[in-house]
Amino acid sequence: MKIAVLPGDGIGPEIVAQAVKVLQALRHDGLKIELEYGHIGGAGYDAEGDPLPLATLKIAQQADAILLGAVGGYQYDKLARPLRPEQGLLRIRKELGLFANLRPAILYPELASSSTLRPEVVSGLDIMILRELTGDIYFGQPRGVRILANGERQGFDTMLYSESEIRRIAHVGFKIAMQRAKKNGQGKVCSVDKANVLDTSMLWREVISEVALGYPEVMLSHMYVDNAAMQLVRAPKQFDVIVTGNIFGDILSDEASMLTGSIGMLPSASLDANNKGLYEPCHGSAPDIAGKNIANPLATILSVAMMMRHTFALEDVAQRIENAVRRTLQSGARTADIAETGSEKIGTMEMGDAVVSAL
Repeated sequence: MKIAVLPGDGIGPEIVAQAVKVLQALRHDGLKIELEYGHIGGAGYDAEGDPLPLATLKIAQQADAILLGAVGGYQYDKLARPLRPEQGLLRIRKELGLFANLRPAILYPELASSSTLRPEVVSGLDIMILRELTGDIYFGQPRGVRILANGERQGFDTMLYSESEIRRIAHVGFKIAMQRAKKNGQGKVCSVDKANVLDTSMLWREVISEVALGYPEVMLSHMYVDNAAMQLVRAPKQFDVIVTGNIFGDILSDEASMLTGSIGMLPSASLDANNKGLYEPCHGSAPDIAGKNIANPLATILSVAMMMRHTFALEDVAQRIENAVRRTLQSGARTADIAETGSEKIGTMEMGDAVVSAL
């Protein structure tokens, strides 16, 4: 199992180190795991003048899966767009064809009081947000800033989706709903768009509806993105699988993260057509707390569980990791982001050690 490890920037190295502890524990148990490290984001720029150095891309291409921390930092804000850390992340997704971004939002019972919503609204929450990752306004052309005849500057971007891009993400969404139905008995897909305003979304809705005909056991509904944002905080448990585009998924998945108590709890997987994946926490590099041993590593550790499930098809190992996280929370271990006022807090390294001990 060849895993490329890209710690990145900010808290990235700290949280990835805890996930690597878990991988090393699994290796000690007999799994054949090989790790190779590379630079990405600001670390890539600092080392080689490129947020995605060629050597890093080669490591990622040769690996079976990639474990990534986070990218970005205040010191890079004034760099030209092609050199900014975020471009390294966008480029590796594009280069590896990682089009399906899985972002589960699960509320552990032990953290019900950490959510900003009432426990009765979020208790038992278990939804999956599926975000298309390689199209939409982030990649559409033309884009840029131009000078109008009156001398005023005008910025413009292009929202763009092809039928084939929509169709392939739709198939992933319906298949995930079918898999989840085995444990939750639901089998529902809610496609989120803005078809009342955007031509791109009109095509999105049409294609999603066509694909749905091949999955009669899955219930399909459609929802405008503004309503979906409201429903996520009004009655989030109405959802099972949400399928949406790149920009809408970016926003909605961050919103959903706070239903679980902290974005520090949310893992993610970005998969290609063959389930090769890049696994990373949903949160950013948090440079303001970097180096302070206070970041929550659980999202990164849970991303390893997703890696075992989706790329290596080791469901038993994935469940072992998830159960270890659950037992750690049951023991009362809390980093600052999920700790109740006045309760005892532990650091990043201590949380990693606690999960390994539970494992």
